[in-house]
Amino acid sequence: MAYNLKLAERIRAEVSGTPVIEKKMFGGVGYMLKGNMACGILGDDMIVRVNLEDYEKLLKRAHVKIFTMKNGPRPMKGWLMVEPTGTKTAKQLADWVKMGVEFAASLPPK
Repeated sequence: MAYNLKLAERIRAEVSGTPVIEKKMFGGVGYMLKGNMACGILGDDMIVRVNLEDYEKLLKRAHVKIFTMKNGPRPMKGWLMVEPTGTKTAKQLADWVKMGVEFAASLPPK
């Protein structure tokens, strides 16, 4: 499955000037900080890694759904899928990217 190249351009611009590295993976693309994924793209959806304390609250947003790998048996807690309507504006995208990058920065390097 191809990933949304326009969304990739927008995320790339958002992380410009930071130590975030873009890496193709699982048929999509991930944005890594110190070896930890902050966010990514799978199809047209954005993947965002978030703090577990905020996970349930964020899942209640209209454009957010549980992230599960297609072959995985269960949802991955702390990982969200944000539908295109949730990243439509520059502010929406910036907020999601910031959330993912801040969480990845809180983790020990891999």
